[in-house]
Amino acid sequence: MSNNRSGVFIGGFMLGATIGALTGLLVAPRTGRETRKILKKSATAIPELAEDLSTSVQIQADRLSASALRNWDETLDRLREAIAAGVDASQQESQILKRQTSQEDPDSLSQQLERL
Repeated sequence: MSNNRSGVFIGGFMLGATIGALTGLLVAPRTGRETRKILKKSATAIPELAEDLSTSVQIQADRLSASALRNWDETLDRLREAIAAGVDASQQESQILKRQTSQEDPDSLSQQLERL
């Protein structure tokens, strides 16, 4: 879960830095020509920033996917163990019931079976 949070944090940090830089450029006390030059330089850096962000998101998605698969495998293992324990308990209970019914009076057992 912390991997997912760190990916969100990195993405948010990069987006916030970009928005902050653009806002700072637009609000800064420069001439229009200087601001346009700076914006042009920033615009050429946007594809690189987008690629970095995309790579970061892909890495985080891969980590999340691997984590989800591990959790799924662990859940399946626990489920298999629970089913096996349930089958064992059922078989033991069945054996106990068979012993109890074999120890009862055979005539009363045959009478019970006839009623069914």
